[in-house]
Amino acid sequence: MDRRVVMTLLLSTAAASACGPMNSRSAPGTTADGDSAAMAEAQALLAKLAQQSGRAAYTPASGVNFSARDNVFLKSALAVDFTYRAATATLPLFEGVSPQGTPSHYIITEASDAAVAEAMGVNFAPKMRNAAATAGAQSVTLQDGMLRFRGDVDFAPEYQVAPGPAPTYFPPASFRPGAVGDAEWSSMAVLPSGIVLNVQMVANASGRHDRAKSLDMQQRTVTMSLLDGFHDGKQYYYHLVTDVSADLPAVLEKGVFTPRLEAVGGFGMSMADDGSSLLGFSPVLNGKTVMGSGEDQGFSTSLHNGGIDPINVFPIPPSNNDPSERNNYSPLWDAHVSMWTPQAVSAGRVRRITSIPDLESLVREGHVTSAMINPPGPTNPYVAGLRPTKAIINCPVIAQPDLPPQ
Repeated sequence: MDRRVVMTLLLSTAAASACGPMNSRSAPGTTADGDSAAMAEAQALLAKLAQQSGRAAYTPASGVNFSARDNVFLKSALAVDFTYRAATATLPLFEGVSPQGTPSHYIITEASDAAVAEAMGVNFAPKMRNAAATAGAQSVTLQDGMLRFRGDVDFAPEYQVAPGPAPTYFPPASFRPGAVGDAEWSSMAVLPSGIVLNVQMVANASGRHDRAKSLDMQQRTVTMSLLDGFHDGKQYYYHLVTDVSADLPAVLEKGVFTPRLEAVGGFGMSMADDGSSLLGFSPVLNGKTVMGSGEDQGFSTSLHNGGIDPINVFPIPPSNNDPSERNNYSPLWDAHVSMWTPQAVSAGRVRRITSIPDLESLVREGHVTSAMINPPGPTNPYVAGLRPTKAIINCPVIAQPDLPPQ
């Protein structure tokens, strides 16, 4: 498809205004969750970024004016290129401090507090607050506007994957994640106030994230590759993959392998279950693999075509564009991998699955079932009665344009 590119960067050098008020809600008072300390932390992070970049701090009034058709959820995004199969997002790049005292650069995509999310221009993810009490989170401190991390990421390993034999190419013949978090690293960063930020390290002395296309250390920006997906029958559910709790999914999605994330727990629960930080979604294992058919989807497609988007199926978007209808969005996606049955494959029924209701119909009709990689256990009615795979994919959602790219 043709390109439609939004490349409006707010690279103002108005550093004098960088440390001014963010908006009317940053005045003394409480956040939506009753915690003024959380807003002070957000102010400190934005002020430090403004000081380092020379770009005025983000405010809801000064963010990029994306069109309504672009339907960009992440308001702090500086640019989005919607080119199909080559989509990217340019995001603010924050500087933190590693356990060794060296610089670590990261992005922020979600906050568990509504007012902080609005002030920072990130997605509101209320279910993330449940991660704070688990062993899967990482407690961080804040000093001079910079987060000090307990964990670290090694970006030095070379990403490697070799497809298995046809026709599914799954499982891979061999694989190795391109980045690995240590025992203390988690993207669920719990600040001293108690709020949780989705913080993904994208660069440090060891290298950079496999999905980081470019870094601009002077302007403090990073351009990350985006993946496609389906939600509610619509494609172009653009998201990025940050880290993953298991090694094989980390390879398939090109994320940081973060073992600690598994301890967030709560697999197989419904969207409304307030005890879980996760939200169920469904990757496809053995979809069609022919590129250009308009029906390619799944791990088989990705393995057979050099790591292209598997085009997963998602239940809901962030609610940032309609705060009156807050939902239980979370970037921590609880994978429920689906698989076309041998009978469906033989009958030529394999096609793209476009929504959770579509998936439900296919499961009910006996054409799709839980993938063989999903361990035994209870099924989840929220995700078409499939079993959870016990893998967490951290996929912050950036945008879902209303129309195909032009």
